[in-house]
Amino acid sequence: MTKPVMMVVFVLPNSLRRWVSGRTEVKVFAVGADRDSPPTLGSALDMLRRTHPLLEERLRDDYGRIRRHISMIVCGENARGLGGLDCALPPGAEVYVLPALA
Repeated sequence: MTKPVMMVVFVLPNSLRRWVSGRTEVKVFAVGADRDSPPTLGSALDMLRRTHPLLEERLRDDYGRIRRHISMIVCGENARGLGGLDCALPPGAEVYVLPALA
């Protein structure tokens, strides 16, 4: 039984680039929970934790939720409105990470 795997690109604002050597994008593979489930934003962030832990801890709180001051945009919509961490990612997903404006 093979789980679906896809590449996910996190597009970062300037304020978070120092945690990834100044890069504007970080690519990770996200894996679905089972054969019939697409990868989710949560699974992409889990992989980000393994590859870039300093960045990931700035995106999620101690409980694993997206931090209040961070928005993640998937397919032009805020991920919170699409199910948050359970948001299914389409093939070739780009996740735009935006800090909240004061």
